[in-house]
Amino acid sequence: MEFLHHSDKLTTFLQNLNAISFSVIVILLLMSILSWYLIMRKTLQLAFTYWRSNKILNLFWHSSSLEPIITRLAKTNAKDPFANVALQGINAGIFYEKRVQEKLAIISTHSEFLTRNMRRAINEGSTQLNAGLTILATVGSIAPFIGLFGTVIGIYDALISISAKGNASLDAVSAPVGEALIMTAFGLAVAIPAVLGYNALIRGNRAFLNKLEGFAHDLHTCLNTGARMDMKDRAYMKRRIQPIHTKNESEGP
Repeated sequence: MEFLHHSDKLTTFLQNLNAISFSVIVILLLMSILSWYLIMRKTLQLAFTYWRSNKILNLFWHSSSLEPIITRLAKTNAKDPFANVALQGINAGIFYEKRVQEKLAIISTHSEFLTRNMRRAINEGSTQLNAGLTILATVGSIAPFIGLFGTVIGIYDALISISAKGNASLDAVSAPVGEALIMTAFGLAVAIPAVLGYNALIRGNRAFLNKLEGFAHDLHTCLNTGARMDMKDRAYMKRRIQPIHTKNESEGP
């Protein structure tokens, strides 16, 4: 029964709206649908991008050469940022080596040529991840003001109606003014999820791009030197410390 009572109130509220207030409600509804669509779409995109990137990372760190990555890139489209960075980096290395073998003019070093191409791939990945987030930021910024505009119009319309009737009692004023304030609540209900979603996605994208930067540096080192080294590998450090101790002990005091 309480639900039906509130439903009747909402129906009455919508029926009493003027053209401007009704347009504000429609705009806020469309903005809410768009923001929730972008939040879900970008969240799924980021999750799938992480999943694909882990496959590239596993191939890079658990293979003795870059052949498995090259084979994978040749069979699939490089849509995710990790695959795109790997593709452009490896292709840049192959292209540079061919130029050297053919003794053609080269205006940059091997390292600089790789860096430029991989930096372009990172920028493309950043653009891909951040696409659409400006809309979320815009919705979060302007939705409260649109709701406030609807409230102002609603209060103005209510006061004009009360003035025409000549009844300025508390009951006559509070009901239409209270209904007008609902517009502000609608604006906040649209803005808050958009702002929270924007902040969460920006934080997730930033973490992913830091991971992408690290992979690009590791791949750059591998293509430059032909070796891969995990800087967090304690076993490598222990293997290097042992010969140093042995040498120092053999030198004596």
